[in-house]
Amino acid sequence: MTQLTLEEPRTEAELMARAKRLAGLTVGELGDRLGVPVPESTRRAKGLAGQLVERFLGASAGSRDAADFQAIGVELKTLPVDVRGRPKETTFVCTIQPNRMAQLDFEDSPCWHKLQRVLWVPVEASDAGPLPGRRLGTPILWSPTAEERRVLQDDWERVAARIAEGGLDEITSRLGDALQVRPKAASAAARQRVPDAEGFQWHNPRGFYLRTDFTARVLSRIR
Repeated sequence: MTQLTLEEPRTEAELMARAKRLAGLTVGELGDRLGVPVPESTRRAKGLAGQLVERFLGASAGSRDAADFQAIGVELKTLPVDVRGRPKETTFVCTIQPNRMAQLDFEDSPCWHKLQRVLWVPVEASDAGPLPGRRLGTPILWSPTAEERRVLQDDWERVAARIAEGGLDEITSRLGDALQVRPKAASAAARQRVPDAEGFQWHNPRGFYLRTDFTARVLSRIR
């Protein structure tokens, strides 16, 4: 089966025109269009729905700190939702880089670069059945309001302050109103080297995630 790869869109209008063609497709139908088989079980296809959407829309950044659509500064987020359209999972934003956070303001952080402009593509969650039959929803283009930005920045700065004080391991998932800190690694044994007052320590990699209640409020506001 020949796999299809599309070029990155050059404007937001071009991106949205392409994204609207996703609405109503199943993940299996999208896979057929791209020449990618979609297995019944997500155990062998973790993240496949998001990867298919990225390919169809022409996302270019991959795992880098830049927005997925670098030329137009738009990030892509595929969001599992329930039958009422409410988010079922937290949304990964970026990996936390403790060595850099103390040197950055929020405006210069990968976190803000990823959240300035976001294209949300809803997809039915696992309770809708096997992966090939889950449908994609209507895409939504979002930028934070002044209040949403304030909440995001407050959360980021609280985490940055804890890290600067050497308290990385004291940060729990309870910290933050919109952003949540959680482990981010393929294995619980993964470690990263982080400097502290005594030299350095080894810590589990962590990432910023958007809480489900925050994304639910965002979606309800812009639908």
